[in-house]
Amino acid sequence: MSHTPHELHEEFPEYAEKITAMKTQDTHFARLAEEYHEVNRAVHRAESNVAPVEALAEVEMRKKRASLKDEIYRMLSA
Repeated sequence: MSHTPHELHEEFPEYAEKITAMKTQDTHFARLAEEYHEVNRAVHRAESNVAPVEALAEVEMRKKRASLKDEIYRMLSA
């Protein structure tokens, strides 16, 4: 599979070290990061037609990814 865009370290390069640290120190953050990773990969598979889904399902996955990203950002910037 090709490079998956929207990985957390690429979305928040200024927080790359903090992301790594928080994944090991904060179980809630680690769980959010893992869920983001799973949803992001699903969106990428849908967008690249590796695992196509209905348009509405893809929109919902993107909304979920955005929501997780917002929550992750709030934790990183706190």
